[in-house]
Formats: sequence, structure tokens, C-alpha cells
Amino acid sequence: MYFRIHKIFKSIVTIGLVAMLFSCTNDVKAVKEFLSTKNLPIAVTKEFAHTYRDSGKTTSKLFSPLLKDFSNREVHPYSEFPKGLKLISFDTATKDSTTTVADYAISFSKTLITELRGNVVITNHKDQTTLYTDQLFWDQNTDYFFSEKKFRLLSPDNDVSGIGFESKKDLSKFLAKKTSSEHLLNED
Repeated sequence: MYFRIHKIFKSIVTIGLVAMLFSCTNDVKAVKEFLSTKNLPIAVTKEFAHTYRDSGKTTSKLFSPLLKDFSNREVHPYSEFPKGLKLISFDTATKDSTTTVADYAISFSKTLITELRGNVVITNHKDQTTLYTDQLFWDQNTDYFFSEKKFRLLSPDNDVSGIGFESKKDLSKFLAKKTSSEHLLNED
């Protein structure tokens, strides 16, 4: 009798497990919709490092302690770097030409606009120019920076401070708004 009850119980459990396995399906679209409605990232990467290449040459390297990928959003897909990032861009000689560091960043995939926040520092190693600000936007389509926050731009010959700033990605040509500055003049 015990053997018979045990066998029936075992059969019921087996049928239940098989039914559960076959009823579980993961529809990719349903999972993406679930994650987007719950404001959850589709992927999380720790100690992120990515090398960008163009025609076999390294053009930049991106590092971040944490990357959250929200590319499952239909309206505004984005990537978030809540613990900051470091972006090193290279010139044709593969030397560091520009380094960008920030405490936080969010990059929108459709518009290719990236917002950098908190201790934003951009250094052009070739010209020895450094920009300091608390918030900066980067238009990746045009490689153009802009901000309406306080900034300080240091170079070997200038120390420019103000509120509002626009420039090329390498800080070579810039427009400074509401400024005060110090310049080194040559008496010759």
C-alpha cells in the first residue's frame, strides 16, 4: 500500500513539473516591456571597458565602474553611467589627445546627446587645456560641447571663468559666456 501511494504521489509530482516546464516561455518582447514598465535596465555591466575602432585604428576608449543599459525604451533609449566614466580619445598618432572624466553620465541613443554631471573635467593633452564644470552636454553628431553652468578653462596662456560654454570636443575653438579671465601677455 505504501509503495502504491508513493508511486501515485511521484507520478503527480512528475506531471506537475513537466506541465510547469512547458508552460514557462520567455517571449523577448514581453520581457522587454516588463523591464521598461518597471524602469529596470535590460543589462548591467560592472567594470565596463570598451574600445572604439574606425578602419582598424583605435579612436577612443571608454571606462566605467557601472553601466546600466536602458536600450529597451521605445521613446528615449539610453545608457546610464551612475558611478561616472572616463573617455579617452586618440588622435591619428594613437596618443591621448582628449580625456573626459565625470561622476555621472547619461547617453541617449536616438539623439546622440550625452549629459555629463559632477566634477566634469576635459583635458586636451596636446594643447595643455583643461575645462572644469559641474554639467556639460556633448552632441556626438557634431562633436560639440555646451553648458549653461559655471566653468573654468585653463591653458598655458589663459585662465577663463564664466557661466555658459560651447566648444569643439578638443576644446580648440570655444565660446565663453559671462566671463572673467586672466591672460599672459608677451611684451614684445
